[in-house]
Amino acid sequence: MNIFRLAADSAHLVAIAILLAKIWMTRSCAGISGRSQILFLIVFISRYLDLFTNFVSLYNSVMKILFLASSIATVYLMFVKFRATYDKNHDVFRLELLIVPSFVLALLVNHEYSVMEIMWTFSIYLEAVAIMPQLFMLSRTGSAETITAHYLFALGSYRALYILNWVFRYYTESFLDPIAVVAGIVQTVLYADFFYLYVTRVIQQNRNIQLPA
Repeated sequence: MNIFRLAADSAHLVAIAILLAKIWMTRSCAGISGRSQILFLIVFISRYLDLFTNFVSLYNSVMKILFLASSIATVYLMFVKFRATYDKNHDVFRLELLIVPSFVLALLVNHEYSVMEIMWTFSIYLEAVAIMPQLFMLSRTGSAETITAHYLFALGSYRALYILNWVFRYYTESFLDPIAVVAGIVQTVLYADFFYLYVTRVIQQNRNIQLPA
């Protein structure tokens, strides 16, 4: 465990907390892509198939449970409890365009040809592109609530911090996982344009609101 991984996991938890709080407090999932949330649920289920068979540490097990539970809760809130507020007209990105290539790539490029390893690799590839339906939805609507922007920024920060974690591990442990690194870089690049818009619009807008007339 190093400071970069801890910070990355914390940013991930903050992103999830922001999302769940937004949905619960507003009683609405407007502006949130249910398709992206479905992909994240698939990611966590695929990645944590070893939850009850492979104990690494208490921290590791707790984080797995938190990510699974929060993802299930998010999907439930969006498609059951607050289904009437879900904007399905703008959330139209075809999931098979992401799921099928990710699975095929996992079959072709992996560390070990076993069920657990292939599913883990599949989850890494799919997570790299799971945010695309959300970004596509934002491009269609042309705007995002400030709280949704904060969620996406925290989510992007999580992945960017994980890149620093890999760099740190490479220089301190001589450890390098090319699959995770390349997928992480792809995921961070997808957030790059949003990061720019977040800094230039959301933060600036908040400053303008706080400044006296």
